[in-house]
Amino acid sequence: MAMETRLPKSLKFLKMNTAELQKQFIHEKETVKVALSMLNEIPESLTLFVLNDDKQLLGTLTDGDVRRGFLSGLTLQSSVHEFMFRQFRFIRKKGYDLNDIVKFREKRIKLIPLLDEQNRVIKIIDLNKQRSMLPLDVVIMAGGRGERLRPLTDMVPKPLLKIGDKPILEHNIDRLIDFGLDDFHIAVKYLGEQIETYFGDGSNKSINIDYIRENAPMGTIGAISLIEGFSSEHVLIINSDILTNIDYEDFYKNFIEEDAAMAVASIPYKVNMPFAVLETSGSRILSFSEKPVYTHYTNAGIYIVKRELLRMIPEGQHYHATELMDKVISQGQKIIHFPILGYWMDIGRLEDFEKAQQEIKHIKF
Repeated sequence: MAMETRLPKSLKFLKMNTAELQKQFIHEKETVKVALSMLNEIPESLTLFVLNDDKQLLGTLTDGDVRRGFLSGLTLQSSVHEFMFRQFRFIRKKGYDLNDIVKFREKRIKLIPLLDEQNRVIKIIDLNKQRSMLPLDVVIMAGGRGERLRPLTDMVPKPLLKIGDKPILEHNIDRLIDFGLDDFHIAVKYLGEQIETYFGDGSNKSINIDYIRENAPMGTIGAISLIEGFSSEHVLIINSDILTNIDYEDFYKNFIEEDAAMAVASIPYKVNMPFAVLETSGSRILSFSEKPVYTHYTNAGIYIVKRELLRMIPEGQHYHATELMDKVISQGQKIIHFPILGYWMDIGRLEDFEKAQQEIKHIKF
């Protein structure tokens, strides 16, 4: 049986999200002998984060820091404070952008402390275990009745129907977490208490979940008007009943590079014409295409929106995403689409649900 790793007494005040995270923290007054024992328990990262009594991050400690300390005359009984590296890299919760994360990856820095304004650790971002860290709030629309999926939805809300080994909504949440998203708002109505019971406040996944409860159907995005505020400048909105492996970092990066007010994920849809198509002017044929293929783009139900645009949604009223799109276009603001080149399926019908059960075995998330 594997022995449980015990934290030094000086760290008992910490209340971190997981036992795995706790293993990476050490108090500045601990001896380097204790630190070496702890480093031996985390072979993947080989990094400890040094805290003071106020839980503020003071520095980092690696095997290399320990060796350099010994070479300078320090001993096993010397404090961690004397060994630690003080010029460590970090980001703040409200003060980073995607370029910061890209630079960390380019420099092959995999562990990034996320700090609050008092330099206390919120979490450690491990780029070995997650794809990115996107500065977005998330709204998931999960209030629909799922009429076309009856009788499956008579007793279970559609977002909790299982595809493979977990519910549709959990597939979406887990993928969003993989891109560093941790502030979630979930709009619920039909059997919404089941969704709230299943996910709780999100702490079991180290995220924050707030619920918006619709008293009446409010359309595809009307419930957003009930949210008091967002912490990020941009908001990702997603329908809960889709299954996709969209690259959210590419989606967000394209939105930023295009300097758009709103981005809509789209699905390429090809139409094969069975006959030659003529281009005409009056009765005259100018050219023709033999059995051409036309590509159209449909709405995938995933959006990134500038926070200020959400003020256009009328409070407490039925309102659709397409109405917001119309308003953005009518105001001359820039709205773009981002084609999903990977997997996407709307789990709206029984045949879609059955198809997804087979395809989930082969989708690479």
